[in-house]
Amino acid sequence: MRFDDDPRPIVTERLHLRRSEAADAETISAYRSDPEVHRYQGWERTDPEGVREEIVEMGERRPGEPGWVQYSVDELDSGRLVGDVGLSPADDEHGVIKIGYTMAPSAQGRGYATEAVRALVAYAFDVLEADVVRAFASAENIPSIRVAEKAGLVLVERFERTYGGETWQGVRFERRREGTVASAG
Repeated sequence: MRFDDDPRPIVTERLHLRRSEAADAETISAYRSDPEVHRYQGWERTDPEGVREEIVEMGERRPGEPGWVQYSVDELDSGRLVGDVGLSPADDEHGVIKIGYTMAPSAQGRGYATEAVRALVAYAFDVLEADVVRAFASAENIPSIRVAEKAGLVLVERFERTYGGETWQGVRFERRREGTVASAG
């Protein structure tokens, strides 16, 4: 796997994926603070300042370096920010990139998440040279599961974890680079 020393925006048929900027914090905070969105998110702070701090921290990383890198998802025609996607190398698993994705409620149901995730998966394989792309979701988050499936990821695990006394049931999806094989173990 490699780093991307010169990350450029990713353009799809309808979307423009670009590195998130501090100015995006208000919009991202607004939809990530929505209770129906937030219940499935891993971000602890969704207030504008907390989101801004995360974006600034992530902005200092090159894609492929340890830690998350965030991309804002804009509609190509209008320039309106409709969601965000991110990626991070998996801890202690060389060649594995984790991805995450969130769409504003007003942009859901239009195929934007699937389009953005497909582009992010292609970027992880083609630019970062990942062997595996992985996504986690709550087992209750059917729309997120559908996005992973439509983007070509395959269900590989159902699991249950307990955090702070609360039990969480999740799923893990993966897609392997063509020509790679699963390792034993």
